Amino acid sequence: MRNRWLFVLPVVIGAALVPAGPAALATPVPSPAERVAKLTGPQSINDTEARFALKATDLGILWDNGSGEILTAFGDSYGAGWTGPGGGAGDPATIDWRCNLLLRSKDRNLADGMTLDSAAEDRPGHAKEFLGCKKIDRDEHTVIPTGGISVGKRQYVQYMSVNYWGPAGSWFTNYSGFAYSDDNGENWTKSPTARWQNTASWDSNFQMVALVRSAGYVYMIGTPNGRFGNAYLARVSESRVLDKDAWRYWDGRTWTRSERSAVPIAAGPVSEVSVQWNAHLGKWLMMYLDEQRASVVLRTSASLTGPWSGEQVVVRGTDFPGLYGTYMHPWSTGSDLYFTMSQWDPYNVFLMHTKLTDDGQIANLVTDPGFEAQTGSTPSAPWQLNGQGGIDRSNLGHSGVNNAFVRASIGSHQLQQTVAVRPYHRYRLSAWIRTAENNSETMIGVRTLRGRTVVERTGGAHPAYTKVSVDFDSGRESLVQLYAGFFGHGQDVWLQVDDVELRET
Repeated sequence: MRNRWLFVLPVVIGAALVPAGPAALATPVPSPAERVAKLTGPQSINDTEARFALKATDLGILWDNGSGEILTAFGDSYGAGWTGPGGGAGDPATIDWRCNLLLRSKDRNLADGMTLDSAAEDRPGHAKEFLGCKKIDRDEHTVIPTGGISVGKRQYVQYMSVNYWGPAGSWFTNYSGFAYSDDNGENWTKSPTARWQNTASWDSNFQMVALVRSAGYVYMIGTPNGRFGNAYLARVSESRVLDKDAWRYWDGRTWTRSERSAVPIAAGPVSEVSVQWNAHLGKWLMMYLDEQRASVVLRTSASLTGPWSGEQVVVRGTDFPGLYGTYMHPWSTGSDLYFTMSQWDPYNVFLMHTKLTDDGQIANLVTDPGFEAQTGSTPSAPWQLNGQGGIDRSNLGHSGVNNAFVRASIGSHQLQQTVAVRPYHRYRLSAWIRTAENNSETMIGVRTLRGRTVVERTGGAHPAYTKVSVDFDSGRESLVQLYAGFFGHGQDVWLQVDDVELRET
């Protein structure tokens, strides 16, 4: 596919100062990901160019067909005339463009890669386009699968109809919809009614989805088109997947018929999302590309409705440039997590692997709580700097190497992060803070994205690192902004912050 700190909360239940002590760990902790094997294209373990006329391909969406195979759906894919890098490179008359493909695998030994055994074909040795597309820009440029699932012997794919490609990380869809197959993916029918039409503003929240099954329901974790939206949740009975009117949307308290009432379950940017249950951790996993961090990240939750933990980086774009499109393998077992990952150059799909560990604590909803993922002197996503400050990278923090700081003489200066919370739930926000002795007006708090303060704790100086906490009720909010900082009155003052936590109580 083509491409801060301020705390605001509705009600203060209490506030506390605690002497410095050991910081809580984040959960879960993936090990650095390793590349297991190249799955598609030249020199791949599957020799897809010779076997399926497939030289370059997009995505690698995985699901269990319920009959001992993994089905893998690909997006825009190309044959021998493709020159690279990226999608569509080469003479359009010779690149053998297929908007999508489907291959199958029975391979359960993933340690050495994933063997692709067969493909849906239109002739021997040629993987076919299994969902039709117009290939007309500003009408329907392409049709790309975004999620798949089986219910009984029926296979479902949710796909997006792309109107046109925009700037990097942006594209615009006509609608998303379901197609189904009753012959293990060989032939497909697009449902004419199970479609989520995009809006005139291109902001429908279910244009790209992950699909999972649980307790008799099919769940859809949706995002808008492009790579910059939040994640939302819907569900339907397994027997009514193609009945659009039967779908219900999570509004933070209950399941509603109103699609527009759905609230974020994870704060963006979320794109190309994959979700599955992990029996080893006893938690749901959510993996996706965070475009702002140019990284593949992982969140966990005991429930699909949340709360979802802060992001943990699984793969960095500095190690694998042009990475995107990561999808967890359903047959991952124990602490081993296998997943497919695409790279724009060489425009192929790889099998990746990471190990998962868990500290067993309640999930911290803050991403990069100790600022250890910060690589420069200026705060970067998901943190934002409002005023003057930066990142200390010289062992000045409460724990680890890094911490964040604000420093100035006049006005408000804060570090902040936007976090998804469950409406009408209790939370505790904590941070370890140290300040100049002349800092008379420090603050941590939570506010709505509209700027209304939910809760704020103000105070004076903290010469030694001190844990400052505030409790609050999220009220009707599903996204809040956490912040920490100070207000200066003419003297040079500073504040350091580290090991930020937001947890459900």
